[in-house]
Amino acid sequence: MRKFMTGVALLALTACGTSIPDSAPNSGAGVGFGDYAEYQARRDAELAGNPVPPPAAVSTTSLNNNTSESAQIAAQTRAALGGDDQAEERAANSGERVVQASPDNPPPAVVNSAGISNENNFDAVGHQRSIEDDAARIAANRQQYQVAAVEALPSRTGAEGANIVAYALSTRHPIGTKVYRRTGINKSGRYAKNCAKYTGPDLAQIDFLEKGGPERDRLGLDPDGDGYACGWDPRPFRKAQGG
Repeated sequence: MRKFMTGVALLALTACGTSIPDSAPNSGAGVGFGDYAEYQARRDAELAGNPVPPPAAVSTTSLNNNTSESAQIAAQTRAALGGDDQAEERAANSGERVVQASPDNPPPAVVNSAGISNENNFDAVGHQRSIEDDAARIAANRQQYQVAAVEALPSRTGAEGANIVAYALSTRHPIGTKVYRRTGINKSGRYAKNCAKYTGPDLAQIDFLEKGGPERDRLGLDPDGDGYACGWDPRPFRKAQGG
């Protein structure tokens, strides 16, 4: 009998007890609400003054609502710019009109940045003058032509001085070949001293020829007797003639 009464008492206690919900932080559920993370986010937003609408909320604002804040700002901007719809675009585009992409837009004007004269542009010249005007201009230019008469080259008389080109072409012996007799002492010393007075072999050869060379050598410019003073070389002149 005592065991029976004890069992009845336990059943009564079980029926009167309430279940304790799982309020663990990571369980996702809390006391009196559903997902704890969602509740915390909504709570933080409300405390910050920017309430977050619930996930199932639907906005009642139309995208084409002309009374929206953005439309009011745009209207105020157009009014400040004199009511010009394109003035706002130009103000935001360095004063230039914004061209919208459309197949109907005309092609942009070509800017001649190369600086080419209009004389090379047929369309530009065609508007300035006609073909008859061009013909008259050509005729006027032809009247200014002057044809120079062809004259024969003057012949050399020999009074101009020694001609080293003619002398080079008249010789054929190599450099260093003794052709003319040379006498005297200290020929190498005189050669070095006197050749140093000339700025180049051509001038030395001209002076050598004008003073009696190649047969005579007063200044000692040709000690080896080849007829070429101070190292002058006749071969470039011969090569120019093809010899």
